[in-house]
Amino acid sequence: MKFKTEYLWFNTEHQREYINITDEVQDIVTESNIKEGMVLVSAMHITAGVYVNDAESGLIKDIDKWVEELAPFNINYNHHQTGETNGDSHLKSLLIGHEIIVPVTNGRLDFGPWQQIYYAEFDGQRRKRVIVKVMGE
Repeated sequence: MKFKTEYLWFNTEHQREYINITDEVQDIVTESNIKEGMVLVSAMHITAGVYVNDAESGLIKDIDKWVEELAPFNINYNHHQTGETNGDSHLKSLLIGHEIIVPVTNGRLDFGPWQQIYYAEFDGQRRKRVIVKVMGE
């Protein structure tokens, strides 16, 4: 079995952003020369996430509204007693999840219709990374 590991770096302009990283992940899969296997994509920060869904702008707005409704900014989070102010960002990350696995078939990401990979940032405006690990033959 072969492995290839790469990192994608982000420094978003806004507190919350949703970035389509499908092409970057496919480029890493292509460079790996792995034809059959899988790719793990994982946010390496506790206030960010990675998910698979449709690349439709209305849906992205719906996702943002959903996470904000379920985990709104609230100055009274216990986490904020430590001097932090990003308790909601940690909770949003838990809602989205921090990693995904996508099958690789014939050297390509093997998606269903409309599926794309997104990096979700909930406490942005600072440097963060995502690990992309391709595994297979």
